[in-house]
Amino acid sequence: MKIIYAGTPEFAAIALEALYAAGHEITLVLAQPDRPAGRGMQLHASPVKQCAIAHGTPVAQPISLRLDGKYPDVAREAHELLRSTPHDIMIVAAYGLILPRSVLDIPRLGCLNIHGSLLPRWRGAAPIHRAIEAGDSETGITIMQMEEGLDTGPMLLMEALPITDTDTTGSLHDKLAALGAKMIVDAIQKLEQGELPATPQPDEGANYAAKISKEEAALDFNQSADGLARKIRAFNPFPGASAQFGGVTVKLWQAQVIDEKTAAAPGSILAANAHDGVKVACGAGVLHITELQKPGGKRLPAAEFLKGFPLADGAFQ
Repeated sequence: MKIIYAGTPEFAAIALEALYAAGHEITLVLAQPDRPAGRGMQLHASPVKQCAIAHGTPVAQPISLRLDGKYPDVAREAHELLRSTPHDIMIVAAYGLILPRSVLDIPRLGCLNIHGSLLPRWRGAAPIHRAIEAGDSETGITIMQMEEGLDTGPMLLMEALPITDTDTTGSLHDKLAALGAKMIVDAIQKLEQGELPATPQPDEGANYAAKISKEEAALDFNQSADGLARKIRAFNPFPGASAQFGGVTVKLWQAQVIDEKTAAAPGSILAANAHDGVKVACGAGVLHITELQKPGGKRLPAAEFLKGFPLADGAFQ
């Protein structure tokens, strides 16, 4: 099948690679414009663009697809390119631009989206983060037919995946990316065979996974240890949960809830040594922090971190 593919990050690149491996003809790839990254803030191509170039596929990087937006000339040129490129279907995964109706109507078989949740739960930009933060026991991949609403289109395939107590957004992302890659190949095969029925999404259980902001990184130790442990996992690797100690921002990368009672004020450091690690009182329960990072430093196990940044009597703010 001839496919136009739209995506940007690693999640989307893994699925694109799977489509190449399955023998499909990718006639055009859409990706977000190159972004500055690294210490030198040099422009870097996205994982999807790099994958497409490696396979010799043309890449377009329009800043907008909306004819009624700020860049109508750019959008018009992109529309003309889509219409002139031979294809049967468009596959979209974490692209980052809204596809207006004028684009959704171009492919003969429409546009399919690889979404990292069990729809209708966690529609939106950050379904993996929000599922961990909320304490969900499972998530998964939904292959859906795209429509103008935000992740509201009919569901075509769905497969669940358990969320373990040690999963971070990073580890769960990798599992879901692999699952999404397998499922989109299966979906295309079923579509070619006429075996891909669509099921409308139910209204019950629908919610929105808002984009993660850096402002959410700061932890509030008045919250429960359980909730804070989930946030630390949800914000790993981005934006990284943090707390203030002595005016210094310390990143907290791994932590577990321990069965220990305390009457100490939330944020109080109950222990900070090589044997016990770092234990902090919370609004309810105690948090055992096992991996930390100081500004400009590396992520370190608690025992190593404390050698260069002793957390003496005090509290996290």
